[in-house]
Amino acid sequence: MREPDNILEVGELEPDLMGFIFYDRSPRCVPAGFMLPSGLRKSIRKVGVFVNEGFDEITNKVRTHSLDFVQLHGNEPVTLSEKLKETGVGVIKAFSIDQHFDFDELNPYKGVVDFFLFDTKGKFYGGNASTFDWSLLNQYDQEVPFFLSGGVSSENVHDIAKLKGMNIHGVDINSSVEIQPGLKDIDAINDFLNILNSKF
Repeated sequence: MREPDNILEVGELEPDLMGFIFYDRSPRCVPAGFMLPSGLRKSIRKVGVFVNEGFDEITNKVRTHSLDFVQLHGNEPVTLSEKLKETGVGVIKAFSIDQHFDFDELNPYKGVVDFFLFDTKGKFYGGNASTFDWSLLNQYDQEVPFFLSGGVSSENVHDIAKLKGMNIHGVDINSSVEIQPGLKDIDAINDFLNILNSKF
């Protein structure tokens, strides 16, 4: 999210979390001088998305925008998650999944993150708009709750019901409900939520 009016429109749908990308190579990066619009529902937890950013820059953004969570979407070391957790902010660590992914890579992060986010391995740090084989999540021990990301849409939301026995905390939707990068289609989000709620 980055457009003030659109942020408030989506906020009226009462999502649990709303993401703001602070990675300047993303087409969805918030602009210089970005500030959250007044009137955003206080119940919505704000997530700042970062890629290989340093501790000082991340914590500065956390303070400036009153972020509830930081999502680390690059190759960040465990020590960064540890330092961030000590500040009191929630930590979501993203991992790019394909058939070669070794879920043992998650072990060092257990205890220093609140959630994992499983995205599709691709050319970009997120935003690849494609799904991975969700059956690969059967290899995960389910110790830490996770978000499902990567190409989640109204077309495949029915298949999320197959993950009911897993420690899935939520789903991350983005490009499938966009008019253009950073601008969300309210009707598309409503359609997605109606289908998701009917399945869960």
